[in-house]
Amino acid sequence: MFRAIIAAVLMTAAHGTMADKVEEPAFSALGTIDDVELRRYAPSIQARTPLANSGQTNSGFRRLAGYIFGGNDRDMEIAMTAPVEETLEAQPTMAFTMPSEHRMEDLPAPDDGSVELVEIPERTVAVIGFSGWATDGKVEDKTDELLTTLQAHDIKVIGTPSLNQYNPPWTPPFMRRNEIMVAVELPPGVAPPDPQPAADPGRF
Repeated sequence: MFRAIIAAVLMTAAHGTMADKVEEPAFSALGTIDDVELRRYAPSIQARTPLANSGQTNSGFRRLAGYIFGGNDRDMEIAMTAPVEETLEAQPTMAFTMPSEHRMEDLPAPDDGSVELVEIPERTVAVIGFSGWATDGKVEDKTDELLTTLQAHDIKVIGTPSLNQYNPPWTPPFMRRNEIMVAVELPPGVAPPDPQPAADPGRF
């Protein structure tokens, strides 16, 4: 199934229009290994909802979009961010990252009981990117490539891989940005740098 197509149609319905630039979670780039990038992400907050399976992205997107467009105890609208994250597991979840201006105490409670707010601590992740539509076959191939590269370099995987999609629906396939991401533990002696301000959106 074309996960990206489903998300695109629903994003159009939810937004009507979407700004060219949206906020992305802040990170520091630590370096690359082959086609894999290592990053250190700042703490964040996610609105998260379970999916029955990977084919149920439409219902998950609707629930999360409902929350940020006023489906909460304060009828409060919250800015859309990128990416939309979907974990790659038997019982997947979908998540939107909350804008960095918010703290847990100032975010409204979701009306939908299947949507929860989760604090994500600072973390180190490995990422592999690809363009085009995020078909099941391409997602599987890129996940295998990511995990194989990490294993070859003795980098320990400590989380579940996720698919992250960044683009609005009208983005041409060759310009689309998709990433497979997984939390990792770096080998001894490979320490992440202190976070530094950066001009590029999405980095700190």
